[in-house]
Amino acid sequence: MNDLKTIRDFVRWGASRFNEAELFFGHGTENALDESLALVLHALHLDHTLPESFLDARLADTEKDAVAGLLQRRIDEQVPAAYLTGRSWFAGLEFAVNEHVLVPRSPIAELLERGFEPWIEADAVGRVLDLCTGSGCIAIAAAAYLPHAEVDAVDISTQALGVAADNVRKHGLEERLRLYCSDLYDALPEGAVYDVIVSNPPYVSHEEYQGLPGEYHMEPALGLEADDEGLAIVVRILRQASARLNSGGIIIIEVGNSADALERRYPDAPFTWLEFERGGDGVFLLTEEQLKAYPF
Repeated sequence: MNDLKTIRDFVRWGASRFNEAELFFGHGTENALDESLALVLHALHLDHTLPESFLDARLADTEKDAVAGLLQRRIDEQVPAAYLTGRSWFAGLEFAVNEHVLVPRSPIAELLERGFEPWIEADAVGRVLDLCTGSGCIAIAAAAYLPHAEVDAVDISTQALGVAADNVRKHGLEERLRLYCSDLYDALPEGAVYDVIVSNPPYVSHEEYQGLPGEYHMEPALGLEADDEGLAIVVRILRQASARLNSGGIIIIEVGNSADALERRYPDAPFTWLEFERGGDGVFLLTEEQLKAYPF
């Protein structure tokens, strides 16, 4: 390690060690090089606005120790990098994260950035409900990209809601975003209805969960795993959704690899499966009219 002198040296060294350790990348970065860069910059109290020429800056001995220590933790503990840095990015916004919430990564980010258009007119969205909010990333992004809308966000985990509350304050959205500790719709105000319901609920089956890379097992199982082929929570959301949607409203739910199981369960359901420019799948949309017409 005495031969490592610059930021660039440590980024390359970290990427090599990550590949050697066969780490998994899927919590904000897609490869060893990007993950190493993120951790090196964090250890140096820098970020991605650093000019590329500064990658050749030489590190002090204390900085080398800090960088090497953080990279080694990623290898030894198999913790997602976002938990090591305490922050993650979603829909162009920064969020605080810890082991009580999933690391934000849903393709729903693209829909939020467009204010849910073309599926509903952004100006027509007055109220949004985010079920299973976790860190609050979906709810906060909805409030950020729909500045005229009010947003309710629900989670059953008080620890997750503590993280979400910190993020709501971080983005200054206390006046338009309300958090509820609730088992889905149960604790919401009576009669509250929404133009958009959106959810990235637990949808991983027990079998699939057991086969996930170690990094996923560092996340709260409560936010990932669900009974009934991964569909238990999704089915409950669907069965109660029409009573919580305004006329002309829509519901958007991510089900990931449980999409096939959902279609087998409801072979005639009019799911619209959404496509994303930046990748990702397993997200469907239903309208309020479709929900009322189909016997979920």
